[in-house]
Amino acid sequence: MQAFEWEKPVVDLEERIRELKQYCAQAQMDFSEEIESLERKASALRREIYENLTPFQRVLMARHPKRPTTLDYIGLLFDDFVELHGDRTYRDDGAIVGGIALFEGQPVTVIGPQKGRDTKENIARNFGLPHPEGYRKALRLMKQAEKFGRPIITLIDVVGAYPGIEAEERGQGLMIAQCVEEMSFLRTPILSVITGEGGSGGALALGVADRILMLENAWYSVISPEMCATILWRDSSRAAEAAELLRLTPMDLLKFGIIDDVITEPLGGAHRDHEFTSRQIRSFIKRYLAVIRRMDVNQLVEERLARFRRIGRFHDKSSQSLL
Repeated sequence: MQAFEWEKPVVDLEERIRELKQYCAQAQMDFSEEIESLERKASALRREIYENLTPFQRVLMARHPKRPTTLDYIGLLFDDFVELHGDRTYRDDGAIVGGIALFEGQPVTVIGPQKGRDTKENIARNFGLPHPEGYRKALRLMKQAEKFGRPIITLIDVVGAYPGIEAEERGQGLMIAQCVEEMSFLRTPILSVITGEGGSGGALALGVADRILMLENAWYSVISPEMCATILWRDSSRAAEAAELLRLTPMDLLKFGIIDDVITEPLGGAHRDHEFTSRQIRSFIKRYLAVIRRMDVNQLVEERLARFRRIGRFHDKSSQSLL
């Protein structure tokens, strides 16, 4: 499994433990006390590392190639998933998947961007960068969910919408804006989970929800750290500095009221244990979905509009001090 630079001390220690266990088995010798001591040391070191990650380290964790994708989560969280294809206008976009499924026995519509695992799949999925037809498909499925009274669950993991000229020619910006507008007024419960990257309008087009949850090693921002550094300083190598300034981590966003809760991952990241991560997500979805499903639909829409109108308010301390 790919290891990041800051993980090397614990990875090296874990490798030493494996080698010692293998040697003991072959030589039929008992080093159980030494192994237990090393395992305690590895556990403490692991906790120290992962509980003190920098914002940019969390960005890199969100991009781990073994991190669960939308289809991985759909397989682990939902039953009887039926994928629906096409935007009824141009084509099907493999970078966004969506369809009907059962969650805890209740019908829901689930939608999310999909990244690939290898080169062939990444090409088929356009590296997880949706075209406007992908957002048209998503909106079509959302309107269908509204018609039949199904809650909508979006699983967000996208660095941004596809920036190519052909996407702009087919109305990329307009389609994202239309998703934001129409999701704001959909008369059915909407719950979003940011499972990895939550970049720019590509994420916001699926994130206008009544409740927004976020995995602890995910990020959500108007721009990626690399692009922010390029714009501000013309130097993408300052991405770690930009990540600090962007306040894109779950705890920052929870403090600002942009998200509603942070979902704990297994120590070392979601890629280490897909099943544990899915169980965590399931419990949070179950709890928050029950709340918004009980709400009157008119109240639901009013509160959804109000929560997004609150984002961006600021308090001018200088003017207050002059009064």
